[in-house]
Amino acid sequence: MPSVLAGLLVFATSAAVLVLEILAGRILAPYVGDTLQTYTGIIGTVLAGIAAGTWLGGRLADRRPPHTLLGPTIVLGGLLTLLVLPLIALFGPQLAGREVSAIVFLAFLGFFAPAAVLSAVTPTVIKLQLADLDETGTVVGRLSALGTAGAIVGTFLTGFVLLAAFPTRPIVLAIGGALIVAGSVLWWWLGAGRASAGLAAAILAALALAAWAPVPCELESAYFCAQVVEDPERSSGRILMLDALPHSYVDLADPTHLEFAYTVALDAVIDEHAGSAPRLLHLGGGAFTLPRHAAATRAGSTNVVVEVDPALVDLAREEFGFAPSREGVDVVIDDARLDVAERQAGHYDAVLGDAFGGLAVPWHLTTAEFLADVHAALAPGGVYAINVIDHPPYDFAHAQAATLREVFDDVALAAPPAWLDGRQGGNAVLVAGAELDPAGLEATMAVRDLDWRVLHGAALDARLEGAMVLTDDHAPVDQLLTTQTSTRTLRPRRSGAPDARSHAPRRRGARGGSPATAPA
Repeated sequence: MPSVLAGLLVFATSAAVLVLEILAGRILAPYVGDTLQTYTGIIGTVLAGIAAGTWLGGRLADRRPPHTLLGPTIVLGGLLTLLVLPLIALFGPQLAGREVSAIVFLAFLGFFAPAAVLSAVTPTVIKLQLADLDETGTVVGRLSALGTAGAIVGTFLTGFVLLAAFPTRPIVLAIGGALIVAGSVLWWWLGAGRASAGLAAAILAALALAAWAPVPCELESAYFCAQVVEDPERSSGRILMLDALPHSYVDLADPTHLEFAYTVALDAVIDEHAGSAPRLLHLGGGAFTLPRHAAATRAGSTNVVVEVDPALVDLAREEFGFAPSREGVDVVIDDARLDVAERQAGHYDAVLGDAFGGLAVPWHLTTAEFLADVHAALAPGGVYAINVIDHPPYDFAHAQAATLREVFDDVALAAPPAWLDGRQGGNAVLVAGAELDPAGLEATMAVRDLDWRVLHGAALDARLEGAMVLTDDHAPVDQLLTTQTSTRTLRPRRSGAPDARSHAPRRRGARGGSPATAPA
């Protein structure tokens, strides 16, 4: 085999393995979430596949003529790539959850075999290229370097280009199809025998299954798998599902309507601490429910929203009738950590944190260093309010509150009574500022028919004793977060606990069938 072709095969198959590894996060997220545990399970599984494939491929190449193995191996790798979609679509809903066992099993089911088979190409090619033992180091080193280069290109190409331009399904179909075509041509060229009719049937079946596999979202962006669900109890109500978790509720006929309890609590914080015409900075847009509500109910207010995903802005325009300029909302596409650091100091009356990735607030938006930037952006007397979701024993919520206490003079925790009593989890709102009025906030929420309580002062201090302070050096948010394990029916409601954001979706349509939800 010409050395150029040998290098190209190793480069391309190594790239394909890393493309699948990056895509795995998007493919599995509808069922097991998009967390550090998810990527840990994926990376570990793919590495195990690479190790197994390299070892077994080398042993097989020593026992059989390698030219008879190369084409079939690449074809099989393409077939297994195509089977990723139907396998995950079939078993994902049955295994949905955030347990480590579910994550590892689904990752193994979908990605171990294609990673192993495609990784067997490298030792097979090396065997074909070793014509002179004096050049063993040169051949192995060159092909190993090309394999690593292919992996790098596959990683950058997928993360920076492909996922931003295409949905997951066509990328998987293209990779699988290209491998099958390349392997078939190589099979014929190396004279390793004819492909059987059975193999052709298997290829067609894999293509059909991959094309049939249901798509778990209406819109797939670089960050989320999104779907809009109609509220069965309110004809004008729409629920934005991100990775199968209810993130936002919008009433198409009434922008002043707030359905989810946590949005009512945040709005009460604005009323109590930010004045009648506040300057508001919203971190996380989702369906832009609260910014639109604030603009519609507070004449003279300014509402700046920092949203990392431009696709959600387009979705809000198309599905929820969002018109930023007409509604008085200024949308900035950026990562909140980077944006807040550059904001004008001492300007905002309230900063409202409602940015989520899966169930958790992104870790870099939880640390003392980030909160120092938020504090700097606030005007004198301004407040920072953040929506969190946690379940007993509330390690993450307590850690976030303890971190707020390191930066701000005063901190309060607002939540349903059952949340505060440790009987159930769901949404809570943390409020931080220079001097809070917990009694006033509780009264304001009561006027809005929201049965939440405010924990403050010595009572909160006692609860936070021993809680971790999150820093850029150590913020294990995914590990601190406790998730709910029972599945419930989605029924949006303003009061009670947990609210709709703490329920699994009424019908499975986007990623995850997890029993707990998080806002976007």
